[in-house]
Amino acid sequence: MRLLFSCVGRRVELVQAFLRAGEALGVELEIHGADSNGLAPALQWCHKRHIVPRIPEDNYIPVLLGLVQAEKIDVMVPLIDHELEKLSGAHEEFEAVGCRPIISSPDVVHTCRDKLLTHKYFTQHDIDTPKTWTAKELLQGGRTLSFPYFLKPRFGSAGLGNHRLETLEAMRALSQQVPEPIVQEYVEGVEHTLDAYTGLDGKLRCVLARRRLEVRGGEVTKSLLVMDPELIEAGSRVINSRSGWMGVITIQCIQRSDGRIQFIEVNPRFGGGVPLSIRAGADFPRWLLMELCGDEPDVRPDSFTDGLTMSRYDQSVFLNESGSLFDAPPQEGLR
Repeated sequence: MRLLFSCVGRRVELVQAFLRAGEALGVELEIHGADSNGLAPALQWCHKRHIVPRIPEDNYIPVLLGLVQAEKIDVMVPLIDHELEKLSGAHEEFEAVGCRPIISSPDVVHTCRDKLLTHKYFTQHDIDTPKTWTAKELLQGGRTLSFPYFLKPRFGSAGLGNHRLETLEAMRALSQQVPEPIVQEYVEGVEHTLDAYTGLDGKLRCVLARRRLEVRGGEVTKSLLVMDPELIEAGSRVINSRSGWMGVITIQCIQRSDGRIQFIEVNPRFGGGVPLSIRAGADFPRWLLMELCGDEPDVRPDSFTDGLTMSRYDQSVFLNESGSLFDAPPQEGLR
């Protein structure tokens, strides 16, 4: 099975999880990685590496299609938000050349990418969510403001451009710097990421909750698995409120001190902290490979390791002049 990760970036652990799953199932995997940067660390763990244009470029999809056709790619797994709409909109073109993209429907992706549409969807389906406005609405006046607020880009990702607002002056200044800014009421509480597995048919099999203990650059670095029935039930309602999902869906929410759970956004892709859920027993790569081979995975939500903690660290990748992995010899006298 030839599997392509588009925008593979730093997702070394996820690539390794798929390799382990293939080995456990006896499925011979040929992992392909694509990225616009040849120094992307996860490329070095792929069997074949491909340099592709940046997502905003007009030839991003044509180049990926050519790659898929030339390499006879069977499955494509997108990994970052910015490419989802392009790939979802072109899913029929990929399927026409024999490649199955693991991606939700264009309508689902469009709603999830637009944080205003996500808020509208939540409110229409009675899913608790913070009040949300465009920055322009609040700055026009005529409404009593109650600080703090939280400002973010309407089409943002990875926490870039997110700011806590303490004053009207800060709102005015930052709304000029952040593209298409929206403002939400500031919610005090504990932030959780929910991993939902919907398989290839969109049917919800399980939800796991990861408490975010520490975040750096928009990606979790310390996290705790919490099999809280209320969080799981709330996340299940989000997924069951509509059809069109596929694969692993990442849901962000805040659990307030009074137990109220408010949802912020949904990302229809593997989240950066998903290795915690995988290690806790929700082996998403294994389940996806089984489904792709025509088997039904045995998903048992009562078997996950509650209370498992993940603490991540940086590790360097060294390349020689030819771009191959370079393993330096141990230092003289090192014990």
